[in-house]
Amino acid sequence: MEQIISTSELKSGERKSVFVDDIPALVIRIEEQYFVIEDVCSHDGQPLTNGVITDCAIVCPRHGAKFDLKSGKALCMPATRPIRVFKVEIREQFIWAGLT
Repeated sequence: MEQIISTSELKSGERKSVFVDDIPALVIRIEEQYFVIEDVCSHDGQPLTNGVITDCAIVCPRHGAKFDLKSGKALCMPATRPIRVFKVEIREQFIWAGLT
């Protein structure tokens, strides 16, 4: 696990690009929950950074593939493979993340 950012850096609905274990990642806050996902679409390798977030899922802005923020599961075509999700812990107002 590595320290990523302070919890005060994001308001609900915001996101921030980071690296976790040298992997491009995206920290997303929804209400009081934090998610850290791989910032690469499994369909074509494009960043998910600016994708629309609804119902605890992110949509790839390029081709519309949708991924569950909790599990990384691909929810619709054209993606068939999941994206990586990172284990998240909150410690003393900081977000820590690492591969599960």
